[in-house]
Amino acid sequence: MLSVHHLNDSRSQRILWLLEELEVPYEIKKYQREPEGFAPKELLDVHPLGLAPIITDGDATMAESGAIVEFIIDKYGQGRAQAAGDGKLHDLYFKHYTEGSLMPLLVNRLVYGLVPDRAPFLVRPLARMLFNTLTELTVTSRLVAHGAFLEAHFEKGNKQWVAGGDGPTVGDYMLFFALEFWGLEALGPNLKAYLQRVHDRPAYKRAIERGGEFKLQ
Repeated sequence: MLSVHHLNDSRSQRILWLLEELEVPYEIKKYQREPEGFAPKELLDVHPLGLAPIITDGDATMAESGAIVEFIIDKYGQGRAQAAGDGKLHDLYFKHYTEGSLMPLLVNRLVYGLVPDRAPFLVRPLARMLFNTLTELTVTSRLVAHGAFLEAHFEKGNKQWVAGGDGPTVGDYMLFFALEFWGLEALGPNLKAYLQRVHDRPAYKRAIERGGEFKLQ
């Protein structure tokens, strides 16, 4: 049986949602982040990099959420979760856009916010000023542009899902996590409605029940 090595508050949620949508039997092995936020060392026993998510399926062990999503759909999808027509191009783009363009900005924003609080006490005010400036110069305006881009994508043709079809495809399993990480208050109306559609799906609710609530802010 396929096993998901699931780290709380992580990209693992992509995999659980997908498996529930496809109704693939799986077992879940849960791991908790260390107090500093890092993955526990036990994950190194599963994969040399010790990062989640990781799946094991027979003799296969695979990390990287995008690769796992494609692997599962190819093996278990039976034609489901596949984009059609012009939607294939959108699906291909967002599959790579999420981790290649959007997530690096969001991770930088997180790191720039954490560093000042972990600096020596006497230099924290200076560190906070420097990293706030760095965030404004390298992250904030770019996130505004990404938000406008994503709003326009869903606005055009009144898309319900990334590829414009009637259900989630690879691009959706990738994108939704980034939007959760971004934070609901930062999203425009189309993206808020999109996330609500994700949350309303029975498969997503089952994934939360099995994996546990996750908090990314």
